[in-house]
Amino acid sequence: MSVFEIYMQNGVKMMRPVLTREEYLNRRNTDRQRQTLKTVREKDATQKSQLVQMNYSCLPNPDGTLKGSKTASQSVGMDIDFKAPQGLTAEAQQAWLAQQLATVPELVMSKKDELGLLMLERSATKGYHLVFRRRPELSQEDNLRWASQLLDVAYDDKAKDITRVFFTTTGDADELLFLDDEIFNPHPTCNPLPASPRGGDGAAPLQCCSSKFDPEAKYNGVLFSDIIAKYWELFNDGKEPVEGDRNALTFELAVTIRSICGYSLEKMMTVIPNYWEASPDPSKRRGECSLEEMEEYRKTLENALKEPKKGMPYRLKQVLQALKSQGGVKACGGTMTTPPPMPKKLPPLIKLLTKNVPWFYKPAVASAVFPALGAHLHDVRFRYWDNVEHEATFMNILIGRQSIGKGSIKKPIEYIMEDIRQRDIPNRQREAEWKQKNPGAKQKKDPRPTDICIQMLIDNLTDAVFNQRIVDANNNGQRYIYTIVDEIEGLKKVTSKGTADEVGLLIRKAFDNSNAGQERVGADSVSGIAPLRWNFNASTTPPNAKKFFVKMVNDGTVGRLDISTIIRSDDDDDTAPVLGIYDHTFAQELKPYIDRLEAASGLIECPQAKRLSLDISQENKDAAKLYESEAYRVFSYRANVIAWLKGMVLYVAHGYRWSREIADFVRWSQQYNLWCKMLYFGQQLERELREEVEIQRQSGPQNLLELLPDEFTREQYRQMRQQQGKDGDGESTLRSWQSRGHIVYDEVSGRLCKTEEYKRKYKV
Repeated sequence: MSVFEIYMQNGVKMMRPVLTREEYLNRRNTDRQRQTLKTVREKDATQKSQLVQMNYSCLPNPDGTLKGSKTASQSVGMDIDFKAPQGLTAEAQQAWLAQQLATVPELVMSKKDELGLLMLERSATKGYHLVFRRRPELSQEDNLRWASQLLDVAYDDKAKDITRVFFTTTGDADELLFLDDEIFNPHPTCNPLPASPRGGDGAAPLQCCSSKFDPEAKYNGVLFSDIIAKYWELFNDGKEPVEGDRNALTFELAVTIRSICGYSLEKMMTVIPNYWEASPDPSKRRGECSLEEMEEYRKTLENALKEPKKGMPYRLKQVLQALKSQGGVKACGGTMTTPPPMPKKLPPLIKLLTKNVPWFYKPAVASAVFPALGAHLHDVRFRYWDNVEHEATFMNILIGRQSIGKGSIKKPIEYIMEDIRQRDIPNRQREAEWKQKNPGAKQKKDPRPTDICIQMLIDNLTDAVFNQRIVDANNNGQRYIYTIVDEIEGLKKVTSKGTADEVGLLIRKAFDNSNAGQERVGADSVSGIAPLRWNFNASTTPPNAKKFFVKMVNDGTVGRLDISTIIRSDDDDDTAPVLGIYDHTFAQELKPYIDRLEAASGLIECPQAKRLSLDISQENKDAAKLYESEAYRVFSYRANVIAWLKGMVLYVAHGYRWSREIADFVRWSQQYNLWCKMLYFGQQLERELREEVEIQRQSGPQNLLELLPDEFTREQYRQMRQQQGKDGDGESTLRSWQSRGHIVYDEVSGRLCKTEEYKRKYKV
């Protein structure tokens, strides 16, 4: 930007640049500067002229002098002074000044980003100095007026010349309240800024011959490069402008993001890539175009700035919201394409269960085995850090594209469930024999044996059978029933109703072990109510998962699931992976862990697991705030519970021994589950949570809006009003729709657009 120290040479004020923070602080912190400031404040205010002087608003003349400079810098210096009201006593004036001064720092910092703040300091006497990014389309005076209106404080109207100097204080934290290193950025070669007493059409913009692209430039902590990349992803199929469309597309991009560039040509030229430059690689596409192409690029941005200003465009809001949703994914420790990595050292049981699959299957297998492991626990409860007791409920959904290898989870699960399958065989036989002796619709010769317990369910049941299995499992040791299906649609066949809604209800009941069942009065009817203990594994593809759970993202259903995925990059070999051998040796290695789970009973507590889950809970709160993700916050509650339960199962399986490996696995498991949920359902949940705080739909104008297309012009709107027999221009109705979030104005297309929230909420 522009920082110049003023010094005297032969009685003439000269300017020399200050290029670094270190140099700037050194000039402010000399012993002489400190002593002079103390004298000014305590004894003699006239000594102010002996303080170090700085200018932030202009460049030196060719001969290095200050006086008469006509070339504005990239920043504006502003002096805020307060004058106490007349008629007050000296003591009252001091009190008034103190009150006014106390409010300024918080006020300025609250508007820091909108203002483009670069420096804020206490002045030597009774005010503040601040420096902000220049709006090049405005004159010096109008820049000051703009900042004054934004902050609602008066500026020193005697200091409206760009050659204004400021008497500097020290670099102490209570003197120099804010300093952005951007203020020291090298200044491009610029043409003079003609003096203009007025803004608007009379203000000559700063004409920069070249620009310095800044790949680190951010808006509210988000890189402009990420904003622009997401813009092209949403509105141009991820393609950047090329010859033939670069004028139009760059213009639309510039109109879209100019509001977060402070409507500054100079700022836009540092963040909007020059698509006239030769290289397709943005990191190498800097300064490789002719002067004519640079002029065309600059002119395109200037034309965008000339468009009427109407606030933040809807497209930009969509981009920022999409990036916000991505933030929730990144909060889990991964990227948009890569989940958080598994710990290198795994608990022995998990190491055993994942040893026969390639590395890219290990996260899915490590998650998918827990419904089967949990099914071996019976009459076992664990106490969470909030003192609520939970059982080993795990419902795993493996989401991955077709033919990616979702079947890799089956063999480990088959071996884990083998002992239960063997126990089920005689029970199924006894049940079949009883049915044969006691056919339906006839008087039963003998009651059904009460010790029949079948835990593994097929995926085609009636409500009566499902209910019988729940009651039997509860009455025979508070055991779990278990289901595995290749496609999530198969879960609909678990009950007679055959709907996704019914599956969602069962998921919510199972996680909380709520009562389920049925009561019938018929002699042959199955009756009984018991806590639902149901673990399952199901697989599906991303589109099917979103379709199946479309109404269950914000009702707690998805939050209760343990979700995993399989990610294989395009560079991976698409050939079928070679799996390890599952045999008697594998079964023998697994058996001690299963035996420990089967032998467990009662209330089991682990202080280390409780402390870890409490720590993770606080970390999740902090991450949700940092990434401003409400969906992350909501999903994290039960993701932490699920991960903790996995830790407790491993604690029991390893002989009631806690270890660093288990702790690392629990932490990773929670992050991985959250990452998958945010990846597949985060954006929908963010959107639905925002809807909850919107104003409720009001009757009246909605009917007319539903008659209009998703995007419409004002002329179409007026014609529709006339067809409906409505009088007037209807502008108040449009404003009402906008204030309620039903429509937005797209500056690029010039059309009014129904918002996605409106269309989804009212099913237009």
